[in-house]
Amino acid sequence: MARRRLEDDGRLRSVPRADDPGEKRPRGGTDAGALVRRRHGAAALTAAAVLVAVPCRPLSPLAAQSSAVILATTTSTRDAGLLDSILPDFERASGYTVKVIAVGSGQALAMGKRGDADVVLSHAPEAERVLVDSGYFVRRRIVMHNEFLIVGPAADPAGLRGMSDPVAAMRRIAEGHGPFVSRGDQSGTHLREQLLWKRAGFSTPPRDGWYIESGQGMGATLQLADEKRGYTLTDRATYLAWRDKLHVVPMVEGDTSLYNVYHVLELNPKNASRINVAGGRALADFLVAPETQRRIGEFGKGRFSQSLFVPDAGKEPSP
Repeated sequence: MARRRLEDDGRLRSVPRADDPGEKRPRGGTDAGALVRRRHGAAALTAAAVLVAVPCRPLSPLAAQSSAVILATTTSTRDAGLLDSILPDFERASGYTVKVIAVGSGQALAMGKRGDADVVLSHAPEAERVLVDSGYFVRRRIVMHNEFLIVGPAADPAGLRGMSDPVAAMRRIAEGHGPFVSRGDQSGTHLREQLLWKRAGFSTPPRDGWYIESGQGMGATLQLADEKRGYTLTDRATYLAWRDKLHVVPMVEGDTSLYNVYHVLELNPKNASRINVAGGRALADFLVAPETQRRIGEFGKGRFSQSLFVPDAGKEPSP
């Protein structure tokens, strides 16, 4: 029986067992590599500047670094606007500054594995479990959920409208040669799409010309699907946040296989000595705190007459 391992590029790969014969610019525009490279250098420069400005005031060795918390998170939480809504409250109350790196969940988890983030917010349950079981994360808590849906052009050339089974819908898209736009980035959305293709009878996603990989976040992928008059898999929150700019409409939704759950994961300091453990834990605690959960449950109601995320703190993590 093969185990699953998350590589540094964010991809899940099978490995044999020993006994066998991932407009307004929202938060999160920071380049991941540049931020990580600057992390310790920036702390040193800040410390030097403070020492020059206030020569008589001692500065703790990691003061500049410990005041910042690096959050590696899926692009959907950024593109939907949730982070812009809740993080300022955390910063005001805690004194920390949150540096958001919005990437696919596979990449976010890989950053956590390497110690290039202080805390991770992800929606890729299988990949999360692999890293928790491997000891890279010490705590995994459920934060919220929404759902995936398949959207497409109003003309609906594949004839999906009215279908309730996403697997049958993916098969019909393939039979009609799409177009279909994939994230192609090992994000939680991309991993769910791959699972649907597998259940539809494709061991790997189709590689014909009608299958397009954007390699980008959810908002950009929705825009590309709109331009191509094609279909895509999206989370509901990002779709609603971008709906006024798009012509694609929901085609398939509501099936239990489209359930989309988000967890916050705290890193194991034994595997990443340079992380801000206290800051990461503080942000994780904030995300599951009652007042934050209330804010999450209310987010989107004023604009869309429905919540974009359903708060879930206190429930058992997704298997």
